[in-house]
Amino acid sequence: MAENGNGSVLVTHEGGCHCGKVQWQIQAPAHLQTHTCNCSICNINHYQHLIVPKQRFQLLSDPDTLSEYRFGSGLAKHYFCKACGVKSFYRPRSNPDGVSVHARCLNPASVLSITDTPFDGQNWEKNAASLAHLSKA
Repeated sequence: MAENGNGSVLVTHEGGCHCGKVQWQIQAPAHLQTHTCNCSICNINHYQHLIVPKQRFQLLSDPDTLSEYRFGSGLAKHYFCKACGVKSFYRPRSNPDGVSVHARCLNPASVLSITDTPFDGQNWEKNAASLAHLSKA
């Protein structure tokens, strides 16, 4: 088992889309700290962010199973399963050195608890810096 910079033990979590064509795994603590955002895209999908450094994310499925969507600034890369349409992860604008996985797409067997904090994405420019530390190793 690895540790993150805070001394927390990291476990392997698996997740993916609804139909199973998109599969990935991450290294993160068993007790998760997530954020639910109220921006236009996250609110409509009820996306529960778990941001990890990109080196702790591994896509297990073929990248050709994904469709990419960008809007606004075009910096965030939203990935959707081409078959079922679920966005189970993306590259966030707030953390270009990380990956945000949708905590609701995790296999719950490896999760001991989730503490969720609201994030005001409607005022993204004002609040984005509060997430920057989440993608640091």
